[in-house]
Amino acid sequence: MAGGWWARAQGAGMLLALLGWISSCVTTFVPLWKNLNLDLNELEVWNMGLWQVCITQEEGVVECQAHGSFLALPPELRISRLLMCLSNGLGLLGCLLAALGLEGWRTCEDKPGQKRKLLLGGGATLGMAGITTLVPVSWVAYNTVLDFWDETVPDIVPRWEFGEATFLGWFAGAFLATGGLLLACSARSSSTATPLAPACHQAPAARGLAGGHHLHPKNADLVI
Repeated sequence: MAGGWWARAQGAGMLLALLGWISSCVTTFVPLWKNLNLDLNELEVWNMGLWQVCITQEEGVVECQAHGSFLALPPELRISRLLMCLSNGLGLLGCLLAALGLEGWRTCEDKPGQKRKLLLGGGATLGMAGITTLVPVSWVAYNTVLDFWDETVPDIVPRWEFGEATFLGWFAGAFLATGGLLLACSARSSSTATPLAPACHQAPAARGLAGGHHLHPKNADLVI
């Protein structure tokens, strides 16, 4: 029962890790980190992402323009670009390492210690991917809140608000961290419950000596 439970925990952790990695990749590249509705033209919606700004008009036409210079971006967008790309790479690496360490895979079956190390390494890498996703998303959200409630800006000036990618990024980071934690914990538990090799795999002569069997007196002369 315990082995089946930990196998299910590994499956759930792997599923969460994959969902988190895919969501993190989508969050990185969609221009939905911030939304802006203009009071003068309510039929026009501005969306900002890490790489471009898009304008959605009433007819459904979307026009996007990439950010100019990387150095001209605000600090949170520059660092968020780097951290999100790092998160995508760590998430992919963590999924590959964890997949090789799963119990259902035949890779390194004769080396259970190596599989545990792969599973632990994959879980730790996925946890780092979750952190590097949560940090930039939360940072951009925090600055958005500060700008929205900035009293020095006139009320007639439009304010940026949270976009859909902000919430998707929070879910992605939580999925990556939770999946990595499940995988790491299941590897640690399985390491303490690994059974010893059964005695039936020993050589016949070794089993005879280990069992304390003595030679029959009739065969003693043959041995001598």
